[in-house]
Amino acid sequence: MSRRYEPNGLDHLPGPEHPRNPTTERRSNPFSEDDHARGSGGESPEPHRDNPIASPNRHRSNEPRTPYRDRDRTYSLRSSEIQTLKEIGTFRAVDSEALAEIGYSGNHDRMDQDLKNLARQSLISRRGIQGAQSERVQILVLTKAGKRFLAKHKLMPKDRPIYHGLVKPKEVLHGASLYRLYHKAARQIERDGGIVRKVALDYELKKQINRELVRLGADRHTQDKKSEIAQAHGIRVVNGRVVVPDLQIEYENADGHLARVNLELATKHYRPGHLQAKAQAGFTLYAAGQDSDRLRRVLNDREITAEILSL
Repeated sequence: MSRRYEPNGLDHLPGPEHPRNPTTERRSNPFSEDDHARGSGGESPEPHRDNPIASPNRHRSNEPRTPYRDRDRTYSLRSSEIQTLKEIGTFRAVDSEALAEIGYSGNHDRMDQDLKNLARQSLISRRGIQGAQSERVQILVLTKAGKRFLAKHKLMPKDRPIYHGLVKPKEVLHGASLYRLYHKAARQIERDGGIVRKVALDYELKKQINRELVRLGADRHTQDKKSEIAQAHGIRVVNGRVVVPDLQIEYENADGHLARVNLELATKHYRPGHLQAKAQAGFTLYAAGQDSDRLRRVLNDREITAEILSL
């Protein structure tokens, strides 16, 4: 991303004072208002840490770990490990290969260091799951301790949920792919001069919308009221139902106005009617390469004008 990190928000936490490096790159970050870039603290040629270009420096990180007290134990973490916790907590589950490519700029060695330390302290859990092409995929999720750590030290915005564990294991691969989807869309937003302000998963959007519908009582079935609530959340009603995207990004565009983009990661298992509703709702549709052709045929058969972008 072209935007820089905001000043480090970890300096007020318990433990020894963590020295600042005046050359640290800064940018806007949707996971936290205050953040460090990953790495050893030096200035890199490319300030966007999500750039999937492999780093030529694959040595161990020189950044010291800082102790953080939590209940009856102390965690020892460096800023890149805290950033990893926040990203996993934001997306519920993250594919380790995507994290290495995007979060660590291709530096598997650096990522492995961080993940081993986080797992050793029981802040994350790593699970091997069968992928779509019969390969074994390593999925990363927060533990309860990881969620509690982020919440206690106020490392996430107050209005942002922190996810932990696998609620629906059968859907974990689809959910883990949203991390890659987010970064692909965020890079385009920033290339167009925008700044990402917030990211929300479908879980969060559904919870908010259902809560508002319940408050309406009998009026919740009224088309006008339903459309009003949907519009307030940047989405639409299609065939009498509020259609929710997999992922919504709120951002400030180049003109300084707030805008939203709704993203859907479609798969070959989508029923034609389901895919049609997502397209009619105006979502930006993505799909893995092996699913794209079939989904385009479904849209063409239904004479729906919508583009399927490759993830």
